[in-house]
Amino acid sequence: MLIEFTDRGLYCRQGEFYIDPWKPVEAAVITHAHSDHARPGNNNYLCHDRTLPLLRLRLGENNYQSVPWNETTFRNGVKISLHPAGHIIGSSQVRVEYAGEVWVVSGDYKTENDHISGAFEPVKCHHFVTESTFGLPIYNWASQKEQYQLVQNWVQQNHENGITSVLYAYSLGKSQRIIKAVGELGLPIYAHGAVANVQEVLRNDGWDFPLVRRVTKDIPSEHIRGNIVIAPGSAENSPWTRRFAPYKTAVCSGWMQVRGNFRRRNTDAGFPISDHADWQGLLDTIKLISPEKVYVTHGFQSVFSRYLNESGINAAEVKTEFGTEEEVATTEQTDEV
Repeated sequence: MLIEFTDRGLYCRQGEFYIDPWKPVEAAVITHAHSDHARPGNNNYLCHDRTLPLLRLRLGENNYQSVPWNETTFRNGVKISLHPAGHIIGSSQVRVEYAGEVWVVSGDYKTENDHISGAFEPVKCHHFVTESTFGLPIYNWASQKEQYQLVQNWVQQNHENGITSVLYAYSLGKSQRIIKAVGELGLPIYAHGAVANVQEVLRNDGWDFPLVRRVTKDIPSEHIRGNIVIAPGSAENSPWTRRFAPYKTAVCSGWMQVRGNFRRRNTDAGFPISDHADWQGLLDTIKLISPEKVYVTHGFQSVFSRYLNESGINAAEVKTEFGTEEEVATTEQTDEV
């Protein structure tokens, strides 16, 4: 096999590199900057141009090489190219080709274009490695336009009642989409330090997002009251959040599709907005690519791989150390300023 599944990660022996390794290696190709896919300790990193400043933010200075999408590089005769995954800014699928054999490692991906992350590009291949974070039929996303309208309506109603809207979303990925959506309301937006740090890096990299103010001790509470606060999930039910009273909270996550998850999170609202493909998006992608074999990783991999096999698609379940959407969120520490 051109790509092997090892205890360090997905390994290309011919090219002598790993894709999103979870243990330190000599050469790593990184699909995107989330912490379960981009880990410290590797000697060399290859990533997309837009991922580079995010890796520097999260991992510090290293031996980085960045390339645009669809540009081919070579390692020991192996062709490597990156292609849009639509998951977060800079997120990429990795196409690997050698001796006529083509593999695509998708990383995490989203099939609806959010006009920030780059539109997902189906890449023909013999072997396709797919996530299955939301690989159950119950996960069926409404359109982004509908989702954003619900968020905007909720925030506007809170504002009219003098209540602060606290929206919990990943600092990297979801927060940028939510900031863009609520920015259309023209209300002041405040952010937890984890979110503000990412926004600062992105603005320095040329991104044009609505202005976001970092929450500090010096900002009078009356300036924030009735407006918008964006924070990572690690700030839920914390002293950091309670300072914004009177406030209401909302979780922006694909897990909010299931009402039981909504109740367990003890939140006022839940919006099923995800940076991952839903059930139909996963199936449509595999149909478009039409690979000879599909390798199903993190999420509901046993259910999804079984469904593919029963549908006549050759699939295998692969265990990895990539996390779920909720597990990644818990790695973002609360900023207590």
